[in-house]
Amino acid sequence: MPDVVVEVDAAHLARSVAEALVARLAAAQAVHGTASVVLTGGGIGTAVLEEVADVAAEPVRETVDWAAVDVWWGDDRFVPAADDERNEKAARRALLDVVGVPAARVHAMPASDGEFAEPEDAAAWYADELAAAAGDGRALPRFDVLLLGMGPEGHVASIFPGTPAARDERPVVAVRDCPKPPPTRVSLGFSAINAAEEVWLLVSGEAKAPAVAAALAEGTDPVQLPAAGVRGVRATRWLLDRAAAGKLPAPPG
Repeated sequence: MPDVVVEVDAAHLARSVAEALVARLAAAQAVHGTASVVLTGGGIGTAVLEEVADVAAEPVRETVDWAAVDVWWGDDRFVPAADDERNEKAARRALLDVVGVPAARVHAMPASDGEFAEPEDAAAWYADELAAAAGDGRALPRFDVLLLGMGPEGHVASIFPGTPAARDERPVVAVRDCPKPPPTRVSLGFSAINAAEEVWLLVSGEAKAPAVAAALAEGTDPVQLPAAGVRGVRATRWLLDRAAAGKLPAPPG
């Protein structure tokens, strides 16, 4: 069963997730020597990264060696690299450039003005990057924590309800004709998302409450509500503000 944590509002949610993420990355480094995180975009995702930068600067916190953190993305928009729609751009500004993650450990999804003209080629390249980092003939490296947002219709990464990506078994997929602009994207698929040690879904706002409740209900079809198909190998955590949790059943007692 997934863990569900509810904070009073989006600001408290961002802070608590940031503190938990710093602790989790530090713990991973204590075991493996390195840590890996898969980032998400959106308002709450970027707010978390800004808070991580603040938490990382506090001397009383667990210490993360940012030179030994591999950074991946769950999805990104296939637009020019300088476009404000890029999740990569927001993450660099909010955290990566602040804490000094080395360029070699920042594994961005290709932009549309780079080497690849088509998102399918960009997706294939990113799948190769994942496999190269994994080594030993495996398709995916270790993901200690994979962060996801969720849309009001239940999409995660760029897997939208009823679309080909929701049925695609490849680790990385191209997304065209996305129902939310911009229409062309590159996304991890379910097979890669669900290979993460821990998946954390960060959701805020009343508009998303019905989808949260549906995703956490038994028997929901992940093709029609992709958030219902997400689960980590060791843990799945739904990290919500009170508004996003508003349609969940009241706990017994």
